Amino acid sequence: EVQLVESGGGLVQPGGSLRLSCAVSGFTFGSYSMAWVRQAPGKGPEWVSTVYNDGGATTYAASVKGRFTISRDNTKNTVSLQMNGLKLEDTAIYYCATVDLDPDYWGQGTQVTVSS
Repeated sequence: EVQLVESGGGLVQPGGSLRLSCAVSGFTFGSYSMAWVRQAPGKGPEWVSTVYNDGGATTYAASVKGRFTISRDNTKNTVSLQMNGLKLEDTAIYYCATVDLDPDYWGQGTQVTVSS
């Protein structure tokens, strides 16, 4: 079955860094783009970033561009999100998700809390 397992979340001060990872199994990972989505308390889900399957091009939400970097390793079936310069507004549960898998899947999420 499809499995997506996020890890790496935690509590960090503003300006700090975290690296999130997502281990993927159950489908042909290299054939699909992957995304990170987050959901802050009391808010709906927000797309953060996508890394595409065809060459690994990346896109970012304006709110994180220049601070976050998404990457994938198709030999290890993992997708990562390096988060630098964290802000209070980045506090959310972060999910990795498939793109166009029909249907798509999300992992269980990992909590990121930015607090002073």
